Amino acid sequence: MTIIQSFVMGIVEGLTEFLPISSTAHLIFTGELLRIPASEFLKTFEISIQLGAILAVVIIYSKRVWNNLGLIWKLAAAFIPTSIIGLIFYKIVKNFLMESNLVIAISLLLGGIIIILFENWYSKKNVSEIADDNDLNKITYKQAVILGAIQALAIIPGVSRAGATIIGGLAQGIKRKTIVEFSFLLAIPTMLAATALDIYKNPTVFSGNQLTLWAIGFITSFITAIIGVKFLIKYVQKNDFKIFGWYRIVLGLIVLGLILLIK
Repeated sequence: MTIIQSFVMGIVEGLTEFLPISSTAHLIFTGELLRIPASEFLKTFEISIQLGAILAVVIIYSKRVWNNLGLIWKLAAAFIPTSIIGLIFYKIVKNFLMESNLVIAISLLLGGIIIILFENWYSKKNVSEIADDNDLNKITYKQAVILGAIQALAIIPGVSRAGATIIGGLAQGIKRKTIVEFSFLLAIPTMLAATALDIYKNPTVFSGNQLTLWAIGFITSFITAIIGVKFLIKYVQKNDFKIFGWYRIVLGLIVLGLILLIK
């Protein structure tokens, strides 16, 4: 991996992490387009530079969260099912699913269809989307645990952690802006744990120049994630997620087409 490649990967991670389009899928496809050789370092790089995006959320939401003990406990409750499922399926995901473009393409395609169908159903409910900062505190422990279990679906590359959490929240009656912000915050323990587990399993994966490449990806993802977070918060106040559903379908079909052509 070169410095330019790590820079591009950081941009892709930061811009896609919190959108319902799967940052993992985009990182994998970007790595292939840039012809970055497959390696344990690349797999860990793709997982760990997400910490840059997480740091962006920590900074943006620090004043609203760190003195809110009730919200922190609810995030912890949501993280429990995610962590259990993640630990159980860690090896399968990293060694098999992350190497399958077919799995990713199908996940993108099905996820896009689900988003569009859900938004068509949801629009008929005429739910008020006027939300305030205090609505995060109205999320119950039961809702939080369900969201954590739904988020765990994102261990399948292409599913989208943000997309699964947001759709799961809307289905439970949580307002759009509120569940988007909760998905931002739930990403903090989730990505921290995913990175810590991966580094624990591969303690010697970073060495010399690789650490520099990682730092570039981390910093770049941090900067672009700030842009991504602020964009999504403004976007959801007036729009639904259908555009992301169509984007996923188009991308999934393109990848499926390329797979068939290569074969």
